[in-house]
Amino acid sequence: TRPYCRGLRGLTLVGLRLGARAMASWHSGDVTDTHTLLLDLDRTLVDLQSYTNYSAALADVQDLVGEWSDVDVPTTDWDRATMSCMSVLHAFFGDARWSRISQTIARHERAAIPQSHLMPTVQECFGRLVSRPTAVITLLPRDVATDVLEFHGLRMGQEIDVVVGRDPAMRPKPEPDGVIEACRILGVAPGRATMVGDSTWDAQAALAAGATFVGVPADGFEEDMRAIVKLLPQARPRSSAPAPAPMRLAEGAEDGYAVE
Repeated sequence: TRPYCRGLRGLTLVGLRLGARAMASWHSGDVTDTHTLLLDLDRTLVDLQSYTNYSAALADVQDLVGEWSDVDVPTTDWDRATMSCMSVLHAFFGDARWSRISQTIARHERAAIPQSHLMPTVQECFGRLVSRPTAVITLLPRDVATDVLEFHGLRMGQEIDVVVGRDPAMRPKPEPDGVIEACRILGVAPGRATMVGDSTWDAQAALAAGATFVGVPADGFEEDMRAIVKLLPQARPRSSAPAPAPMRLAEGAEDGYAVE
C-alpha cells in the first residue's frame, strides 16, 4: 500500500525522505481518474542531470552576476551545484538578467544531451503512458527539453503534446505555474491531471496546482513506474506513437557529474 498525502503539508509525510538519495514513492490522490498525464523530464523520462556539469554552470553564473541571496525552496536530493543553479532562477525571477542566467546554465545542459539516457522502463511503459493527453513540465528551457526528448525518440506532436519549460514569464517549479499552463493548453482542469516526477519540487508544483502527484524516486524507479502504469486507466490508442528507441548507453558515464 502506498502512502497517501493531501495538501502541501503532505510533503513531510512518512514516505518522503527529504535530502536523501531516495524519495520513497507515494501519491496524493486517485490516479484511476487521470485524464491528462504531466511528466517531469529529468530523472523521470531521461537522465540528463547526472551528466550536466552544474558546477561549471554555477561558476559561469557567479562570473555573470556575482553573489545573490538564498531563496526558500524545498529540500531535495540534488547536489549543491545543481540546487544552486535551480535556485538562482528563483532568486532572479523578474530580474532583467534572468534570461542571460538561464542561457548560461542551458549551455551546460545542452552539452550533456549526447551522454543522457532514458530512465529504466520508460521504453517498456511508454505506450501506456502517452495513451492520453501528455505534457512534459521541466526546469530545462523548452528548446533544450525538446532536443533531449527528440534525441531519445520522444517527439513533439507525436508522443508528447506539450512541453512547458523554464521561461522568464513563468515562475519555475516548485511553483505551480507550469502545471497550470500545461493544463490550460490541453484544456483540462488540474484536478483531472496526474503529475509523475522524482523530486519534492515536482510534488509541490503539482499539489499547489490541484493535480494528483505520483513520486518515482531513483531507488525502486523501475518497480514504481510499472506500478503507475498498472494504476492508470486505459485511454485512447496512439497508433502514430511508437516506443522510443532502445536505451542509449551513456558515453563516458564514468566521467559524468553524478548527483550525490
